[in-house]
Amino acid sequence: MKNKYAYRSKISEAKIRQIVRLFVVDLDALQIAAATNLNRNTINRCLAAFRERIARYCESESPVGGEVEVDESYFGARRAKGVRGRGAHGKTIVFGLLRRNGRGYTEIVPDCSKPTLQGMIRGRVELEGVIHSDGWRGCDGLVDLGYRKHFYVEHGNNEFANKHSHINGIRSFWAVAQTRLARFRGLHKHTFFFHWLCHRK
Repeated sequence: MKNKYAYRSKISEAKIRQIVRLFVVDLDALQIAAATNLNRNTINRCLAAFRERIARYCESESPVGGEVEVDESYFGARRAKGVRGRGAHGKTIVFGLLRRNGRGYTEIVPDCSKPTLQGMIRGRVELEGVIHSDGWRGCDGLVDLGYRKHFYVEHGNNEFANKHSHINGIRSFWAVAQTRLARFRGLHKHTFFFHWLCHRK
């Protein structure tokens, strides 16, 4: 079947456009399959291809500048009783950068150590940027690396805003993302990245 969107596809161009529209309004594969009269496995393959394309586009974006909020969040099973520390055992750690009044960038990271977080920031934020973070020591020393300004708030001391300095924007993003991803009732470790990218601003 002739199709400008996919080589040797058995789905028409009109049907693929319909799938894209339903994907954009955040319907899941089962709902899209019912609306398009297609097999759910077929829809899952289409959505996986969409997410992979989005991932490639996001990875090619240039560094962000201006005022940038940075923070990390944890996704996965509920915190186990008696497990303490920064993030519970078995959770996926996601580090995020959000330009105020602009777009954001997120990436799954192995830990919240200073080398990991500063490596992420150096690769994604311009040196002229103004960085806002919480008091986590992983972000200490950014000015020494050449960044113009670094402000932070001490959440441990119940400080959530200090005049213009806060990370409420990215904290709101985490809350929305966790609510949305919870409806999948679990994601495979190898596909979590693609679902996550599709929710970035």
